[in-house]
Amino acid sequence: MRAIQPGGEEMSQLVTQPGGGGGGISLKARLQRSPVWAFVVYVSLVSFTVYACMYGFRKPFTAASFSGITFMGISYKVVLVIAQVIGYMVSKFYGIRFISGMEPSKRAGFIVKLVLTAWGSLLLFAVVPAPYNFIFMFINGLPLGMVWGLVFGFLEGRRVTELMGAVLATSFIFASGLAKTVGSGLTQLGVSEFWMPFVAGGVFIGPLLLSTWLLDQTPSPTAEDVARRTIRLPMGRQQRRDFLSRFGYALVPIVIAYVMLTILRDFTEDFAKELWTETGYGNSAGVFANTSTIVSLIVLAVIGGFFLVRNNYLAFQLNNAIIVGGFVLAAGATALFHLHLLSPVAWIVAASAGLYLGYVPYNCFYFERMLATYKIAGNVGFLIYIADAFGYLGTVVVLLVKEFVHIRYTWVDFFTGMFYVAAAAGILLVLWGSVLFGNIYRKNN
Repeated sequence: MRAIQPGGEEMSQLVTQPGGGGGGISLKARLQRSPVWAFVVYVSLVSFTVYACMYGFRKPFTAASFSGITFMGISYKVVLVIAQVIGYMVSKFYGIRFISGMEPSKRAGFIVKLVLTAWGSLLLFAVVPAPYNFIFMFINGLPLGMVWGLVFGFLEGRRVTELMGAVLATSFIFASGLAKTVGSGLTQLGVSEFWMPFVAGGVFIGPLLLSTWLLDQTPSPTAEDVARRTIRLPMGRQQRRDFLSRFGYALVPIVIAYVMLTILRDFTEDFAKELWTETGYGNSAGVFANTSTIVSLIVLAVIGGFFLVRNNYLAFQLNNAIIVGGFVLAAGATALFHLHLLSPVAWIVAASAGLYLGYVPYNCFYFERMLATYKIAGNVGFLIYIADAFGYLGTVVVLLVKEFVHIRYTWVDFFTGMFYVAAAAGILLVLWGSVLFGNIYRKNN
């Protein structure tokens, strides 16, 4: 296999290992020569591991209750969630420029630096007295918001991007449950709730460093990849402006739908413990990982075969169908739960599967096929971070409204209401966006 380098020049990537005198072939060179299935397995597994380990620095604290502590009249745990999400949101807005302009050779180094910064903030969170240590949860969110764009940069622009992306995307379904299971297990072993997030990070740091190095061995897209999906390049200010002037109005309904999915996803992750407690499963540490594993497999089974669709426009529009189907599944499962036709576990699994069927395409497939459909020499990170920035802004707004507008409700009532509203509005928005992008495609062709 020969790689296409930015600028269009082809050159051999057969790099020898340092100190090998030219006799040894590097791992990157071996991957270039390997069969497609071996390449897919390798990149899928190492990217999955990198992002799953990142969750070990982000989500374990949500498995704790921090009961009995308040700050300015707000539950301390809610303060921590808000602080981290605000940090994550700021990171996403900054990432629109940072990730879209990232040079490929610098991705792995930044992943390590960002995660170590987040881990250091968890140490300070443990040392500084509560509730004033919430500022370090804000700092924790700042670097971690960049990791997804850096990891996905290794995968995009390939014939098999969707297959690898489907595996990668299941990492934030599976890893959320795994991180909370680790966190819950540590507290049951006697680790204090304040030291638990830092200790949990220690569980994940070794695998993260190794898998990041392995991911950095991924070779560039081949000539055939570029022919099918267009070349992927860093985007400067002018390229970003040109893109938005052409597609901005069609992105509006799509981004609004994604905002609702992000809000739902964040609440189901951050307040899963409270929801499981209300439904009678609060004392089971394994419930987080078990249910998230089931949801991961469902989502992977549905969307893993997208790479087989060679027509980029058809695949782009099929993403809209999957997203609409996800909204329908989430709302339908909620209705059956209200009618007592589904158990709490079946409801949460089915509704979460629907939620992620809507959420995952935006993070992997939707923008990947959009660039290929309209032959844009840019990168997916720019689009993902536009959507993510406003998605997390929506989460912050809803969190604040929930705290300061006092309405009596249970967590079950809150989640069911959110599922109904998001489904009704989301379906209309996605269909609207599909029509707008279809009009642009027909005009261009």
